[in-house]
Amino acid sequence: MSMKKSFVALLIFVLAGSLLAACGKKSNSEASSGGGGSNKTVIKIATQSPLSGGSAVQGEAIKLGAQLSLDDHKDEFAKLGFDIQLAPYDDQADPKKGVANAELVAADKQILAVVGHMNSGVAIPSSVVYEKYNIPMVSPSNTATQVTDRKLKVVNRIVARDDFQGPAAAQYAVQTAGAKNIFVIQDKTAYGQGLAEAFKTEAEKQGAKIAGYESITIGEKDFNGILNQALTKKPDFIFFGGLYAEAGLLVKQAKEKGLDVPFMGADGIDTQGIVDVAGDKVTGVLYTSISTDITKTADGKAWADKYKQKFGKNVDGYSAYAYDCMSVILEALKKAINDNGGKLPSREQVRDAVRATKDFQGVATKVTFDDKGDNDYAKVFIYKFEKAAYPGSMISDISK
Repeated sequence: MSMKKSFVALLIFVLAGSLLAACGKKSNSEASSGGGGSNKTVIKIATQSPLSGGSAVQGEAIKLGAQLSLDDHKDEFAKLGFDIQLAPYDDQADPKKGVANAELVAADKQILAVVGHMNSGVAIPSSVVYEKYNIPMVSPSNTATQVTDRKLKVVNRIVARDDFQGPAAAQYAVQTAGAKNIFVIQDKTAYGQGLAEAFKTEAEKQGAKIAGYESITIGEKDFNGILNQALTKKPDFIFFGGLYAEAGLLVKQAKEKGLDVPFMGADGIDTQGIVDVAGDKVTGVLYTSISTDITKTADGKAWADKYKQKFGKNVDGYSAYAYDCMSVILEALKKAINDNGGKLPSREQVRDAVRATKDFQGVATKVTFDDKGDNDYAKVFIYKFEKAAYPGSMISDISK
């Protein structure tokens, strides 16, 4: 090879090496910033809720409420040098799927917290994974006592517990609705069974008779068997611990059988979904809820209008509570960043900042976490469907 050709070859080799080095630097930069060439550090907040299946209406509301809060705070974090992003996961209301997702969340080091879960039965096993990896979760809807009674450092919720909601429902049923012979049905989940047990215990304390205590399975469509049992007991009131898909069918099939007595559910039926399933048969149905109707205040109505404008949907039962969960997390995240000298905090630092939340005012509720992660300001609300339209009319609210 001539000297001239050797020089040209050497020059090409050097230039190619320089180009590869430049590409490598760019790739490393993009990896640290999440891609797109941004020089901001990416922080992700996950959501875990059912985005498919029978509980998807409520699960989607959780995701959208969280998304709205994150979007509202994006510019604030950009000024601090961070790009906050949502990482939504579909837990399908299935404990196994929730745990598998939790492992994926843990493996993504950019995820520092979780909004969720919707179902207590999914949250309980999934939170064991979060505890192992110090990932704080704040739930907009978990009510089972076991969720926080385990005293895990990562677990928090902003809503009332079953041992508050269940007795409140029973007190209303007996003292206000005059129920004396109550038939109780539950769906065998941690949520439904815990709620039904709390209701049953308090109703008996109030002097009512429990005419029957039976269970169904999520996904069932034909409830003739259990409703025939109820007919033989001649109840004057039915309480159901479970979710809207089954509740809507129970209401329809009960009325078709002539079992036209007051029917009461809880926050699991606080959704447009039960109206979609039960149609006009939903009229007269009572439900307790852990969520308020935020449209009753001017500020709440403005927030609901903003939500509808952004997503093209009306707010659902957990929409505003998911917004508040995300807002609590982001407020704690800001504190953790500040306490860490403006640098990316660890999951442990965010976990501790979340649990330290005091007197945070959200759009739906005020939040102060106790040492177990329960909210001191949680309330229970009682609603009635005066017509086949969601939400029902709020007829009472009860504080601790």
